[in-house]
Amino acid sequence: MAAKLRKGDRVSVLCGSDKGRMGLILEVDKKRGRALVDGINQVTKHVKPSGGEKGGRRQQPMPIDLSNLALVDPQSGRPTRVGFRIEDGKKTRFAKISGVAIDD
Repeated sequence: MAAKLRKGDRVSVLCGSDKGRMGLILEVDKKRGRALVDGINQVTKHVKPSGGEKGGRRQQPMPIDLSNLALVDPQSGRPTRVGFRIEDGKKTRFAKISGVAIDD
């Protein structure tokens, strides 16, 4: 199956405690169907001091399911679905709302 969401895409959260917030995808785990999004699904980790680093509490993003994310339309800034089309012999993604190509 083709990857609709990729690293570096700007996405919006569709449900959960972060509903409506937007962020950039840092990492995608295709096998588990989850993604790390910058600033979304943050948890507090307690870290012990080790090797000269200070300990304390740190905010860390946790993976979120791909089904809870939607690509943000580059033209309108609203969440949109992703479609595929073949242009010049290459398969490209496009936003369903505006029809703008996402891949360069």
